[in-house]
Amino acid sequence: MPEIAEVETVRKTLKEKILAKKIISVNIVYPRIVESPKDDFVNILVGRCFQDIKRIGKWLLFDLGDYYLLSHLRMEGKFFIKDSCEKIVKHEHVIINFADNTSLRYHDTRKFGRMNLVKKEDLDQVPAIKKQGIEPLDDKLTKEYLFNRFKKKNIPMKTLLLDQTIISGLGNIYANEVLFAAKVNPLKKGSDISLKECENIVLSCNSIIKKAIEEGGTTIKSYTSSLGVTGRFQQYLMVHKRENEACQFCGALIENIKVGGRSTYYCPNCQK
Repeated sequence: MPEIAEVETVRKTLKEKILAKKIISVNIVYPRIVESPKDDFVNILVGRCFQDIKRIGKWLLFDLGDYYLLSHLRMEGKFFIKDSCEKIVKHEHVIINFADNTSLRYHDTRKFGRMNLVKKEDLDQVPAIKKQGIEPLDDKLTKEYLFNRFKKKNIPMKTLLLDQTIISGLGNIYANEVLFAAKVNPLKKGSDISLKECENIVLSCNSIIKKAIEEGGTTIKSYTSSLGVTGRFQQYLMVHKRENEACQFCGALIENIKVGGRSTYYCPNCQK
């Protein structure tokens, strides 16, 4: 699943390629991707331009002036930019055509992604946006904030790091890496966490996500480049997808367990 670093990479890449292009038509091939009424979606987009592209957590916000087009890539959503005349291929579900004969195409093998149009003044009332927590690079993400959010939770730390209402944008890859860097066991309950461990999580979030964004995200099976950008952060992964490999710090073998149904990679020695 694209996480905060991958979505940020998509955002920055699209900003360089599609801003200020007049939208002349929209083709919705698979209507369930679009949560807004189909006619409204098409009529509002046509004739406008994307003025900016923003991001909140894993959500992309395409700025249309008076509206935002919200887009969540979910498990395997991708954007492609192609010539408008190119044939629509399998899994291309929403096609936005521009006046310069190029098109923005939303591709999603599993069809889990969603799009929705919302008036700018109503953005804060969208449930998915309203409930977003603090982002990893935000100064508001402090050890005190995390400690207060964790201290009454009898839930494993891995599950808590995936809770978008606490930290916005972290997914499975970066939750694994953050817990390893902070030397926190993924099964440790939030109610047992210390203030010092919360500080380590904050520092780890900051450094790992900053580096991941610099490297264009992590290119693995569930996220591959579709806009000419190849993620390089997989070269820096310490535990994720490294089951039965030696920990680079202590030499113990990395283990893979299930926590809340998610594959969780950790070092049983470093993260006791």
